Amino acid sequence: MRDDYIKQARKVITDSNILINVVSRRVKQLRHGNRPLVESLEKLNLEDIALREIIEGKISYELAE
Repeated sequence: MRDDYIKQARKVITDSNILINVVSRRVKQLRHGNRPLVESLEKLNLEDIALREIIEGKISYELAE
């Protein structure tokens, strides 16, 4: 994973545990065939795609009570 993406995503989701869970859940979705919500000219791994989606506000999370 790219450090600059991690730093930017931590500004959106400040809790590291939640960030890890959101990224891992999205990576699973991408592995199962879901299409990325962001476009990139460079080849990104699935983790970086998930981080970019968070940074660009394409995906969010909700805490269960």
